[in-house]
Amino acid sequence: MLETVVIVVHLLAAIAVVGLVLIQQGKGADTGASFGSGSSATVFGSQGSGTFLSRVTAILATVFFLTSLGLAYYAKQKAGLSGEEGLPSAALLEQQAEQAAELPELKEAPKSVDEDVPAIPVE
Repeated sequence: MLETVVIVVHLLAAIAVVGLVLIQQGKGADTGASFGSGSSATVFGSQGSGTFLSRVTAILATVFFLTSLGLAYYAKQKAGLSGEEGLPSAALLEQQAEQAAELPELKEAPKSVDEDVPAIPVE
């Protein structure tokens, strides 16, 4: 449940950071404001939206970073639990496959479970 919440917050923060970065003006846009482009009549005041958007972007980037660390922690915990539950490692699976290849194949006729249904022979 908590992992799902972290994933949702992570995705929303990522989308918001991308959107805010695209909205912000480049550093070259400040020269136009000095020649009377009317930036004092903006919603964010005479300094413009640069500082406000920069702060919001920094906060969202921090949230994105923290949720990334949280998701990495959850992934590590899941990986540790899979080893504790007795699931075989990749090396063990490879060793078992090699042992199975070395053993001669036993070809027995399959036994029918039901007398009325004939068994399918193995080639």
